[in-house]
Amino acid sequence: MRDEATSTGNPEADRGVLLGLSYRLLGTLSDAEDAVQETYVRWYRMSPHQRQEVRSPRAWLIKTAGRIGLDMLTSARARRETYVGEWLPEPVPGDVPWNDIPGRADGEDPAVQLVQSESVSMALMVVLGTMTPAERVVFILHDVFGFTFPEVSEVVDRSPAACRQLATSARRRVRRERVGSTVAADAEEHSRIVRSFRRAWSAGDVAGLVQILDPQVTAVTDGGGVVSASIAPLRGAQDAAKFFVGALTRQPGLVIVEDQVNGQPGLVASHEGRVVAVVSLLVDGGRVVEAWAVRNPEKLVAWNHGE
Repeated sequence: MRDEATSTGNPEADRGVLLGLSYRLLGTLSDAEDAVQETYVRWYRMSPHQRQEVRSPRAWLIKTAGRIGLDMLTSARARRETYVGEWLPEPVPGDVPWNDIPGRADGEDPAVQLVQSESVSMALMVVLGTMTPAERVVFILHDVFGFTFPEVSEVVDRSPAACRQLATSARRRVRRERVGSTVAADAEEHSRIVRSFRRAWSAGDVAGLVQILDPQVTAVTDGGGVVSASIAPLRGAQDAAKFFVGALTRQPGLVIVEDQVNGQPGLVASHEGRVVAVVSLLVDGGRVVEAWAVRNPEKLVAWNHGE
């Protein structure tokens, strides 16, 4: 990462950057906010002289948030072993205002640019959740935020060579899960598929949904044991289509609209004025190959005006 201080000289100006980093690391806004708060506690716990000795406050803050995120990830893995059903990242509404990545040079490798552009997409967030804590921190700090492997090694307490291996392993996971298959040139097709999905779903058209879904599609729903959801992933177009259409029967009056989810077109379902589900789709070859539906109310707080 280029050695640079914050543009204003005020570390608080980097709160958005830290929130974006921490969300990518932890997968929920509440955990991300806790990590950012702890980062600033450690910054202000230093004496004024110690803070003045920090050449790049932004780099210090990001690396400290990375260490905190690593610790929180380790404990989160234990908590998720007792989670009821499938665990999905918390979906973020809108265009994700903290999606700008500091410190990257122009003219980066196209593959790196793709990772950056999709670094908060639900598709990549789901894959990040399959990584070990160390893999996830190394991948995000190096491939997304542009830290060098020697810099990352200070965060994860591994050698630069070990960090390079962790990054390679993480990239292999990303390629295997087809993240990045919907490149910028296919954004229009992605929007079209989302729109077609909404129309078929709203109409209760099982056959129409089956035509949109890949025959081997996987649909994952996250209810957290709080609301009804499929405990195991649904596999196959017919089963997935029936599940989505069944939601119309379970909650009559369900309203489904298109909206930005993690910076990409997605679907938001509301019942009696409250958001009850947020759906993200991964499109490949003109069909939906992965569908993720978050129903856990604790992960929909940001969609219900912070209630």
